Amino acid sequence: MPIRHGILYRDAGVDIDAAKRAKARIKRLARATFSRRVLKDVGAFGGFFDLRGLPRDAVLISSVDGVGTKLKIAFALDRHSTVGADLVNHCVNDIAVHGARPLFFLDYLAMGKLRPLLVAEVVKGLARACRAAGCALIGGETAEMPGLYAPGEYDLAGCIVGVAERRRIVDGRRIRPGDVLIGLPSLGLHTNGYSLARKVLLETAGFHLSERVPELGRTLASELLAPHRCYWPVLEPLLARRLVHGAVHVTGGGISENVPRLLPPGCGAEVRLGSWPVLPIFNLIARAGNVPQDEMLRTFNMGIGLILIVAARHTPRVMAALKRKGEQAWVIGRVVRGRPRVQYTDERG
Repeated sequence: MPIRHGILYRDAGVDIDAAKRAKARIKRLARATFSRRVLKDVGAFGGFFDLRGLPRDAVLISSVDGVGTKLKIAFALDRHSTVGADLVNHCVNDIAVHGARPLFFLDYLAMGKLRPLLVAEVVKGLARACRAAGCALIGGETAEMPGLYAPGEYDLAGCIVGVAERRRIVDGRRIRPGDVLIGLPSLGLHTNGYSLARKVLLETAGFHLSERVPELGRTLASELLAPHRCYWPVLEPLLARRLVHGAVHVTGGGISENVPRLLPPGCGAEVRLGSWPVLPIFNLIARAGNVPQDEMLRTFNMGIGLILIVAARHTPRVMAALKRKGEQAWVIGRVVRGRPRVQYTDERG
């Protein structure tokens, strides 16, 4: 049968006009994050960022990550305003713990059928978090790939670049036995452990996202979409005063797997269970799924999103500085002699 007209890209599922509309919105949102160092508008083949004026011993520190299966919650609720901020904050924290100030961010957003309003909602979250962290959103990629994603679903990832003075890099080399571990609170799961949380809460326990759970004090949806905190405003002044020997962003792998990433040879960590209040969501997951304690500790942050490692003599100064900023914090353990691993004690008996 003869083809009456030539096949167009939209016949294959890709709408170039929708992409143009989405990119126009993205440009407006991204421009609001620009500093004088951004040399080109969004839309060039690459992002341009001027490094003149940075310290002579400046080191660029970068990280890349995604939102993971937390996106499944956003899909189910058709609520997309927070996942962009989750991504930026996660990436900011990953470089901040090494002493890096965020400079610029690039995102990757891919879906089966482009929805310009959905794209704008996601990018609003990216831009909002970038502005709050002093980070420029200088570019990215929005891809329409028919047949690769289920209807209404997408993937979201991003890359961040920051800067630190070489002599001020925080990489754990100053950590010594006797140093103190100070924990700062998370707001929930952040962006890790959602595959296990969804299996336990939605499949095994049969909760509904719209259901108000008394022990959480809100709906399960609100709890699972709780934002990933950005710790840079808390870290920055402590880093400037050289009070931090090490900092740990507690992400996938929990306390058990993330603390050893920073410990130097000859140093282990002893963490006291019961020294901080575990958020109710983690108790609910453990109980509803009969999840073993060691599995909880190596999967979730358990209510601690950031760990500072400081000299014992500096602990009162650090705790006082955190209190002045209205920040909750708990002494949760110490550095001990041994191989780089976490050992738990339980002060609850």
